[in-house]
Amino acid sequence: MTVDFAKRRRAALRQLRRRKLDYLVVTHGANWYYLTGFTGESGALVLGNMGTTLLTDGRFTTQAREETHGIKIETQHGPLYKALGEYLKRINAGATGFDAAALTVADWKTLRTAAGAKWRGVEAGGIVERLRMTKDSGELAVMRRAAVLVGEVFESVLKLIKPGVRENEISAEIEYQMRKGGASGPSFETIVASGPRSALPHARPTAKRLRKNELVVLDLGVILGHYCSDMTRTVYLGRASQRVRGWYRAVQDARQAGVAAVKAGVTCGDVDAAARTVLKKHGLETWFVHSTGHGLGLEVHEEPRVARDQATRLAPGYVITIEPGVYVEGVGGIRIEDDVAVRTGGSEVLTRVKRDLIEI
Repeated sequence: MTVDFAKRRRAALRQLRRRKLDYLVVTHGANWYYLTGFTGESGALVLGNMGTTLLTDGRFTTQAREETHGIKIETQHGPLYKALGEYLKRINAGATGFDAAALTVADWKTLRTAAGAKWRGVEAGGIVERLRMTKDSGELAVMRRAAVLVGEVFESVLKLIKPGVRENEISAEIEYQMRKGGASGPSFETIVASGPRSALPHARPTAKRLRKNELVVLDLGVILGHYCSDMTRTVYLGRASQRVRGWYRAVQDARQAGVAAVKAGVTCGDVDAAARTVLKKHGLETWFVHSTGHGLGLEVHEEPRVARDQATRLAPGYVITIEPGVYVEGVGGIRIEDDVAVRTGGSEVLTRVKRDLIEI
């Protein structure tokens, strides 16, 4: 994918001008990658009308020069936030936006002291994150491939899901297959949770062995070309009871209602309500303990939130997850999750693996 990083920086500058800010300090890795292409682990980006400067330490300066174009690279000397403050003081920076959520109190104190009494820092979190919410055609193409790959990985490991196999053996094979398929890695720690543990929405895989007649939740995602996918499927070892089948059908219906509600102009709260209402009709709402979904992109969890009372309106280019679930303590859990792109006049489900109950 060819990315016009300069175009993205111009869009960020327009947001700065609207807020009457002279500079923006970017200290979150996904945001500086979005604006420059730099993939290093440490740094601070200063964006302004006079140009863009990336401060990073000697471990990453060569990498920064190779990965970026049209920006200045400065090697920091000493602690990052002290060097950043000194740089802002040196250029006599005026009103400078920063993301308070990305700074510790200690970092802020160091930055403020080094920048000097004349420097004016203004809390301006979310500028880059809001730009990232809308994916262009190139980004969507990459995310489509990431969604296909995660489905292929899931289907490749189904043969391993049987009584006696450990949860962490399955998760290890999943992450191996991801890299074998071209991913740079998982977009989060793969979840494989069986039996009563499947009622834990964010369970980590353990040495527990799978047993007959229990639910197994598999939540997995890949990073491909810097972009994430996120998919969950639930299987049953054996023949599911009528009660479990009823729960599964309810989650299926809730997932379908959530996907059907995804349209440009609809609020995230309305999408959440569409899925939640279905589970309420089945008497299962109290067992749905998390939000219906979240934004997806360079990070596996990003804006917008698809949750109760969220007023953000969906727009073409947004990519979100729809992932209703039911979690019954002591019994198990069921979750079905897909990645959905908002398109003009509707939506596109990116993840393609079937959603029927798989009994093994």
